[in-house]
Amino acid sequence: MTDTTLPIPSRSERNMYSFSKHWATYVIGGLFVFVGLPFLAPLLMHLGLTGPGRVIYFVYSFLCHQLPERSFFLFGPKFMYPLSQIQAAWQNTINPLVLRQFIGNPQMGWKVAWSDRMVSMYTSIPVFGMLWATLRKKIKPLPFWGFVLFLLPMALDGGTHFLSDFAGIGQGFRYTNLWLATLTHHAFPASFYLGDAIGSFNSYMRILTGILFGIGIVWYGFPYLEESFNETIDYFDRRYTH
Repeated sequence: MTDTTLPIPSRSERNMYSFSKHWATYVIGGLFVFVGLPFLAPLLMHLGLTGPGRVIYFVYSFLCHQLPERSFFLFGPKFMYPLSQIQAAWQNTINPLVLRQFIGNPQMGWKVAWSDRMVSMYTSIPVFGMLWATLRKKIKPLPFWGFVLFLLPMALDGGTHFLSDFAGIGQGFRYTNLWLATLTHHAFPASFYLGDAIGSFNSYMRILTGILFGIGIVWYGFPYLEESFNETIDYFDRRYTH
């Protein structure tokens, strides 16, 4: 007689099957934790829990330059501070390795553990991931050329910032943006062109290009993850239900 007894899946296989069916929930949830911890750091500092707060700053320092003039601050009078105020409160330096060490103080508030660009980039991934998960049956995968177009603005913005910073923090062409002022015939207030504060051209560009990056990652990458996990589900279904 032929043995028709179906094999019994192991615990790890059952866990893999469950994860494959609900991968989007786990991945998006994990990403929200990942993007939430940098905001937990200033809260911990505000509450006097400086040890855990500094651990978060240290861990995320490997993922971001953490320059304070390009970062959000919580529990203070301002959401962002210009370079001159950071220098007055910390050290009169343009050395990025020194500037990034400033995490805030009780008077100014405490710095989010990564820059506004990183906040924009990584927060947009789980946010648009939820939207994609809701509409995935109606959205066609993004082609590779479209993915490149979504990433190109950030590459240009980040690349020009990188080159500009070789002249020194607060010294380069992306700090003054005189080129933009000339192109627009100084149509906007001086605060729009100069520096990195909220409402400046640099701030708008970092946030906008970060959002485009997140959309591109989700729209291009999540359908591939969905396809891969569906193949895993099909494998287990064939193996253990037929």
